Amino acid sequence: MGPASAEEWFKRARHLEQALLGQDDLIDSDSLDRFVDHVRSRREVRASRPPRQAATGDRHIAVDPHRVSTEQHREAGPVHVGYQFWQRLGLNGILQEVGLPKTTQRLACVMTLNRLIQPASEHAMPNWIRRTALTDILETNFDALEETALYRTLDQLYPHRAAIERALVERERSLFNLDPAIYLYDLTSTYFEGIAAANPKAKRGHSRDKRSDCKQVVVGLVIGREGFPICHEVYAGNTQDVTTLPNILDQLAQRVGLAVGATVVVDRGLASAANIALLQQRKLHYVVAARQSERDQWLANFDDQHSFTPVLRSPSPTNPGQKKSRVDVQMQRRGDLLYVLCRSEGRVAKDRAIRQNHERRLLVDIDHLRCRVAKGQLKEPTKIAEAMGRLKERYPRVARYYDLAYDPKTKTVAGQRRDSSYETTERLDGTYLLKTDRTDLSADDAWRIYSLLTRAENAFRNMKTPLAERPIFHHKERRVDAHIFFCVLAYHLLVSIEKTLLDQGIHTSWATVRDALKTHQVCTIILPTKDNKCLRIRKAANPEPNVQDLYARLNVSPNVIKPVHSWSEASM
Repeated sequence: MGPASAEEWFKRARHLEQALLGQDDLIDSDSLDRFVDHVRSRREVRASRPPRQAATGDRHIAVDPHRVSTEQHREAGPVHVGYQFWQRLGLNGILQEVGLPKTTQRLACVMTLNRLIQPASEHAMPNWIRRTALTDILETNFDALEETALYRTLDQLYPHRAAIERALVERERSLFNLDPAIYLYDLTSTYFEGIAAANPKAKRGHSRDKRSDCKQVVVGLVIGREGFPICHEVYAGNTQDVTTLPNILDQLAQRVGLAVGATVVVDRGLASAANIALLQQRKLHYVVAARQSERDQWLANFDDQHSFTPVLRSPSPTNPGQKKSRVDVQMQRRGDLLYVLCRSEGRVAKDRAIRQNHERRLLVDIDHLRCRVAKGQLKEPTKIAEAMGRLKERYPRVARYYDLAYDPKTKTVAGQRRDSSYETTERLDGTYLLKTDRTDLSADDAWRIYSLLTRAENAFRNMKTPLAERPIFHHKERRVDAHIFFCVLAYHLLVSIEKTLLDQGIHTSWATVRDALKTHQVCTIILPTKDNKCLRIRKAANPEPNVQDLYARLNVSPNVIKPVHSWSEASM
C-alpha cells in the first residue's frame, strides 16, 4: 500500500534523495530503510562497475595479447565458504525475524566472517572487507563503510542475542541431527587491555589466561554433545564458577527448554552439593567430576590396579594422529549413585609438576614471611595469623599438607609438611573420580560423556585464539558483551564447517581449511582489442584441485560469482 497523501509521498521522496546523496547514516531504523537500502545498494554496485554494453553473443573479438592484464584481485575462498554456511544456518532469516533491517543483516554477516577468517578491530575491519571478494559476493559497495556503522551494528544486534541463539539451536539440530539430551557447561575468563573503568563487569579474579594483572570477565558456555554452542553468558570477572549454574539452567530452560531426564555435565569446580541438589530438584541427570576431598576416600580402590579396565579412546575430531595417553576406569556403585574411578598415564606427570611448582612457590613465600617476622616488620600475632591464612588461600593445592605455626616465644614462623598426607596425594597423581545418578551407564559410557567437556575447552580455545576473543579492547559493557557474542556467532560457523567434514571422515580444523581456500580469488581480466576497445571480465579464478575438493566436500559451489562483462574505451 502506498502513502495516502501527497505529503507522505513528498516525505518519502525527500528521504530517498537525501539517502542517495549520502546525507543519512548507513544504518537507520526508520521504516523506509529497507526500500532506501535496496535502491542505494543497486545504485552503488552499478556505479562501481564500468559501463555495461550489449552482450557480445557469438561475436569474436581480436585481442592484443601484449596488453592483456588483470586487476582488483580479491581473496574469495574463505569468505565464499563462510557466507555459504551463514546462509545454510539461515542467519539472514533469523536476523530478519528479530526485526533487524537488511543493512544491519549485511554488516552483521561481514563482521562475523571477519571474526571467522581474519579477526580485526572495528577500525581495521572496513579495509579487510575491501580486500576480500565480499563486495562481489554480496553485491554491495563497501568503499564508504566506516567503523561507526560497525559499532552501531554491535549495539543493534546484541539485544536480540537470546532469540538469535534460540533460533540457531533449532536450525542446527534439524540440519545436523544433533543430540538434544546432553548439555556440557564450562567457564573461562577473558582479559582486557586497559582499565575498563566504564564496565562494571570488569573485575580482577582467577585468570585462566595467567593475566592476573588485568581486569577480566568470565564467560560461561553451554554446548551440545557434538560441540555446537547452545547459549552463553558473560559474568563479572570475580564471579565464582560454582555460583553460575542456577542462572545458566534458567537461561537454558527459557531458550531451548530443559526436558526432564536431560544430562548436564560439569567439571569439579561446579560440582558442589548445592548444585547437585539443584539438578536433582529440576529432575535433570548429571555427570560430574568429584572434588579431590571426595576422591581421596577411594585410595584403596585406586591402589587396586587389577580392577581397572582400559578405555578405547576415540581420535580427536580435528587431530586423529594426536598421541593419546592410556585411561583405565573402574566402576563402583553406592546407593543410587555410580562412581567411576579413572587413572590417566598422561595426567601423572602433569599433576606432579603442578603440585611441585605450587609447593616451591609456597616455600618461597613462607621464607619471605619468616624474614618479615624476624626483622620485626610484622609483630602482632593476629597480623601474622592473617598472613599465614592468605598463604593457605593462595596455594590451596599444597598448603593443606603443611602445618603453619607462629611461636610467640621465639618469634618465628615454622612450616612443617605432613609427609603421610603428601604421600597419599602422590599415590593419587593422575587419578580423578566421576559420579553420576545415571545408573544405566557403564563406566566406559560415563567416562566418554564426561570427556565431552574437552569440546567445551576446544570451543574456548578457538574463540580465544583463531577467533580473537582476547584481549578485549572495548571498554563499555554492551560492546564487550556484543564482541563476545560475535565470537560465538563465528564459532557457530566454524563448528558447522568442521562437523560437515567430520561426517565424511575428514578430521581437519577450520584453520587448515581456511588457509587452503585463500588461493581462490576473484579478479578482473582486462582484454584490450585491436579496434581500441577494452573488454573487462570480473570473475573467479579456477580453484586449485585441493580447493575444488574442499568445495565438493562442503557442498559449496565453486562458482563464487557470476561473471560480469563490460566494455570501455581502451586507454592509450
